[in-house]
Amino acid sequence: MSRKRTSPSSKKPAVVLLSGGLDSATALYDALSNGYRCSCLIVDYGQRHRREIRSARAVARVAGCPAVTVKIRMPWGGSALTDRKIPIPSGRSIARIGRGIPATYVPARNTIFLSVALGFAEASGAEAVFIGANVLDYSGYPDCRPAYYRQMQRVARAGTKAGVEGKGIRIMTPLIRLTKAQIIRKGLRLGVPYAKTWSCYIGGSRSCGRCDSCLLRAKGFREAGAADPAILVP
Repeated sequence: MSRKRTSPSSKKPAVVLLSGGLDSATALYDALSNGYRCSCLIVDYGQRHRREIRSARAVARVAGCPAVTVKIRMPWGGSALTDRKIPIPSGRSIARIGRGIPATYVPARNTIFLSVALGFAEASGAEAVFIGANVLDYSGYPDCRPAYYRQMQRVARAGTKAGVEGKGIRIMTPLIRLTKAQIIRKGLRLGVPYAKTWSCYIGGSRSCGRCDSCLLRAKGFREAGAADPAILVP
């Protein structure tokens, strides 16, 4: 579906946290469809592989949005995504995913990312920060829950010049209560380039098909009644 054309100067500025996965890509296209002029923020935090960073940059290019990559060092580890000594859960049943907090949780990751995004948004005059967080069909991370984002919105109001002066930056979570299938259907309507996205925790040339993220992605496309175009892309 093509997006309605409006003058760039008439659009509302926003920052979109773009990880390269299907959720963040859908959040980007949701923002664009709602009249925002988006700048993408990509965070290199020492994750296991750079494939998702390349995917994020590719999605931003297709969307026609400028992208900024910020490198953050997290030397303390504490997650299977930042410490190769910690195994990534693999082959779990869908019923087990989301019960408890898995080894792939990165300590305070979304708090760190949102803090950087709020700084970017305030410095650039953006009205909103979009993040593709989702509390259904997810891995059980505590920083993906609606209650967390309500508190972060309070932080944004109290801890920024924009918030104190009454020009608060909104934290937007358009996918927070959607299933993965609903997210995919929305994205297909909006023309999200899912072939460019990457979800696998392992990395490599092809998705492993066994980590939690791969399993949730496969479930979403299956329930959406659509083929995953990224499966055919090396």
